[in-house]
Amino acid sequence: MPRPHLRPALPLLAAAAVLALLIIWLRRGDPGPPELDASQLTLRPGLSALAPAPDWAALERYQGTIPRAVFLDQLRRVYSEGDAWRTSVEVYGEHAEIHAGGDTRWRLRFAGPGATRTPDRYWRGAAELPAADDLAARPLEGLHVAIDPGHIGGRWAKMEERWYQIEEGGVEVKEGELTLATARVLEGKLAELGAEVSLVRGGLEPVTRLRPPDFEALATEILKRRGEAPGGEALRKEMEILFYRRHEIRRRAWLVNERLRPDLVLCLHYNASSWGDPENPRLGSRNDLHLLINGTYSAGEFRLEDNRFHLFTRLLQRTHDEELPLALAVAGAMAEETGLPPYIYTTPNAQRASDGDYVWARNLLANRIYHCPVLFLEPYIMNNREVYARVAAGDYEGRREVAGEMRKSLVREYADGVAEGLRRYYREVRQKAAREPSSNTP
Repeated sequence: MPRPHLRPALPLLAAAAVLALLIIWLRRGDPGPPELDASQLTLRPGLSALAPAPDWAALERYQGTIPRAVFLDQLRRVYSEGDAWRTSVEVYGEHAEIHAGGDTRWRLRFAGPGATRTPDRYWRGAAELPAADDLAARPLEGLHVAIDPGHIGGRWAKMEERWYQIEEGGVEVKEGELTLATARVLEGKLAELGAEVSLVRGGLEPVTRLRPPDFEALATEILKRRGEAPGGEALRKEMEILFYRRHEIRRRAWLVNERLRPDLVLCLHYNASSWGDPENPRLGSRNDLHLLINGTYSAGEFRLEDNRFHLFTRLLQRTHDEELPLALAVAGAMAEETGLPPYIYTTPNAQRASDGDYVWARNLLANRIYHCPVLFLEPYIMNNREVYARVAAGDYEGRREVAGEMRKSLVREYADGVAEGLRRYYREVRQKAAREPSSNTP
């Protein structure tokens, strides 16, 4: 039996949340609406921290758009870790019953025989883009790409624990700054190929107006729920995590879904292995590459209502059908450009998305709540010896000798690999669509 959806019967807690929002509003002096409502600053049964309550009625527009066989195939093969989906979905001949909130079920009617209809969504696949005059030179004409430089960098890098320094006064390696530098180079390359390009983050500051102290009440509640004393270092860390690892990403999702509404999001990251003390880090020899697309929800992740809502939004929009071939094209081009071997997961939280080793299906916050195709890129190991030398060398045009080899700058090599993968994919798919006009009809 599904667990009842318990409505918080804690008026003092609700009042505290409302008061917290009022304090935030007054302190910020912002003219715009608040980023959160009072309920999001409390712990709610069956929902992730800070998640807005799902609107299951929004999925009604997908009634009769997906065949039963396709629904089951993607649920089993792409989105579920093993049989985890069975905790939340019952599939019948002509419909599925999906656990929504509390005791409620949302019924999805499958498409009938021969019924075809493009799902309602704000993004367009490559075959759905308008005809372009010169696909050889500008294969991204008419495409809107949002580039999301991972993390924040700048004065926030130490808080994010995406920072290290070899010696005092030496080069500081900050992932948020590397991703922004890469995004700016990539922006120009994609624009040359015809794309409209937006940066989700354009500087070294968060996109949210909120700051760690704004999450004190929720952080206190979380620590108490864990049986920990809500104070000192533990409280500080919990407030920070809610700020940069939770709400910052949710705010970026709001920008993507409500303001930018792109056809594709590129989440740029640099990977890392454990470096120990960030002021006396360990450099290693490991260096590799992998790309992530959304999938592989565990049984625990299926238990959260907001996770289920985003999963079925993506499944019903057929996001995977565009995401996977895009990822394979970009991974192939990046492997050629960088010469890096694939990273191989040995944990159950990711599974191979295809026969190759570079693209994996994994459920992350960013590739779940951005409601369009998302490529989450993780090339290079930031604390690899050669990568460190390349970071220290900075950005430059052409090739220079770095770490014993003639190389492009790190950020340009990264950007070139991504741009080439997109160029290949969109040119091939759009050329095929131009030869077969019916495939480009919504």
